[in-house]
Amino acid sequence: MAVSRKRVIPEVRHPALELSLVRDIGISTDESREAAVKTTAGEPMVNFEGKSNPFIDYHRNDLLLSLQHMRSDGHDEMVFILMTQCKELTFKALHYELYNMQLRIKADDVTGALALAPRVKRLFEYLVKTWDVLSTITTSGFNEFRDCLGISSGQQSYMYRHVEFVLGNKSVRLAQAHANNPDVYPQLHEALSSPSLYDDVLALLHRRGIPIPANALERDWSETYVLNPDVEKAWLAVYADPTPDNDLYLLGEAMIEIADLFSQYRWRHFVSVERILGFKPGTGGSAGVGWLKHVVEHRFFPELWSIRTVLGA
Repeated sequence: MAVSRKRVIPEVRHPALELSLVRDIGISTDESREAAVKTTAGEPMVNFEGKSNPFIDYHRNDLLLSLQHMRSDGHDEMVFILMTQCKELTFKALHYELYNMQLRIKADDVTGALALAPRVKRLFEYLVKTWDVLSTITTSGFNEFRDCLGISSGQQSYMYRHVEFVLGNKSVRLAQAHANNPDVYPQLHEALSSPSLYDDVLALLHRRGIPIPANALERDWSETYVLNPDVEKAWLAVYADPTPDNDLYLLGEAMIEIADLFSQYRWRHFVSVERILGFKPGTGGSAGVGWLKHVVEHRFFPELWSIRTVLGA
């Protein structure tokens, strides 16, 4: 029986607000493109009706490239804004892929879920590299515009929070940063209150006959996940057959690679902030580097890490 893998676009914002930005650009076909080449002699089209062109209307670059509002005379503020916006777009791409990966796990389509993993990994690798650019901002350069940030902080990003939540790092308190925003909080609260990708992977293991404790299958999904010795035993049973024919083993390895890359992103964040700011308090009320150190120590899918100690022993 064929497996349905129709993609789903997760809601992270009120859908009416998203649709209000869409412009109609029509469609093209193989036939219309062949016909166009005959009229242009193979050269790019340059004449368009109205006051825009289809590339701008499809991507809405007129909006995207108008969102860099510098609030200081500091030279480095522009790259700071741009790279932060690049990260937000990448968080959205990550969430889209992870959300659909979770749907395929729910449908027992491990092959389909694994097919999305390489893109998730590349997106995380791209995220890590954003710090290569951001770390070129010097202490003096950052201080030229830091006061203009007010109390804004990356921890207030609802897109970042969606990525954390779909992977299983839930926080009722941090979700509250968006409780005053009716355009995004309902979707974030839904993600907070629903099983994560990891929760659904554990349910998949249980359906495959690998015992998972009841307190991991039914619980308050908004609570922070805590390492469970019985879940360790389940993964050890999976890893007893570390072969390409064991799709659950391949899934476990794909997930720990994703967790590893996310940890690398957090580490680069931690080191970059320490390099630029030292141990100054953060703009959003946190202790800055001191708080980030706590974040760096967190591990997604903790049992996939803890079993390494005994594997092969």
